[in-house]
Amino acid sequence: MSEESVPRQGGSVGRPKGLLEQMEELMAALNADLSALDADLQSAGGSGRAPAEEGERG
Repeated sequence: MSEESVPRQGGSVGRPKGLLEQMEELMAALNADLSALDADLQSAGGSGRAPAEEGERG
């Protein structure tokens, strides 16, 4: 009984997820997080520039 029978985070029981499938899920989650962060920053009135960039004119 060395095989895991515990389902992964996706809730699927059976074969373990492949690396590509895991990476796709991680990239989708990261994309969603970045989109939410972008929306939050835009609604806060951010200009889209980092504070360090505003003082640089050399």
